[in-house]
Amino acid sequence: MANLLQRRLGAVLRARVAGPEAAARAQDIWGTPGPRWFGPNDPIWRVHDDASMYPGGIAALLLQSLHPLAMAGVAGHSGYRSDPWGRLQRTSDYIAATTFGTIETAEQSIDTVRRVHARVRGRDERGRAYRADDPHLLRWVAVAEAYAFLRAHERYGRGSLSESEKDTYVCQAGTLAVRLGADELPDSWAGLLDVLHEYRPELEVTDAACDAAAFLLHEPPLPAVARPGYALLANGGVALLPDWARRELGLADRVGLATLSGRIGTGTVRWGLAGLTDEPDRAARRQNATKA
Repeated sequence: MANLLQRRLGAVLRARVAGPEAAARAQDIWGTPGPRWFGPNDPIWRVHDDASMYPGGIAALLLQSLHPLAMAGVAGHSGYRSDPWGRLQRTSDYIAATTFGTIETAEQSIDTVRRVHARVRGRDERGRAYRADDPHLLRWVAVAEAYAFLRAHERYGRGSLSESEKDTYVCQAGTLAVRLGADELPDSWAGLLDVLHEYRPELEVTDAACDAAAFLLHEPPLPAVARPGYALLANGGVALLPDWARRELGLADRVGLATLSGRIGTGTVRWGLAGLTDEPDRAARRQNATKA
């Protein structure tokens, strides 16, 4: 009974995050032999292959929403309300392809995103122009994401990273952001924190940011039975934000309780995903992962 419940939970989680063809896509990404940018011992592989990415992803979206131009692009073009799972699945596929896939698979994924970004143009609610391929905005998105993913792994991940490994993660994530069009990426954890501080004068809580936070935290597109479990992950994501970001978004500052929620939620996700039996196992992943 427990094994059946575990498999069902894993299947539901995977379908939500990776889509109905998740098993086939996993086989394509993990199971295809060939040179890759990263290998199983790299910090970026270890971070992105952990269940802590679930609360980390929520934290990344909340933090990214504080840049008004980045948020305007998301609100105006991403369809996060009309097709939230589709957007999540595309993002998940991009992270998986660029981290774990062959170089050919990773480059195809980056080219696809760059073509989409080239078409995204507009103005925010105050009339300020934005474009999704702006290197400065891409830098913000990349740095906020790296911050959230590293913080999540630090709090909820399996296996800790040393300080030098955290620096390596920042460098590795930065190489992907540069390929996507960002520039002047930090090469250390301390440098990443400095860049976050540099952006603070540009950040503000817009109506679009408030709407995104409400959607993520209070109005997830889930049936009632799934919402308590999601709330554990969402609270865990809130706990990862810098204090100033929580204050700006008007979120409760009960970090201790929220962190406990995140640990319980992440542990449940990890247990569910461990029950999947139709994806390449870890031995096969390592065997196919020839680092370039």
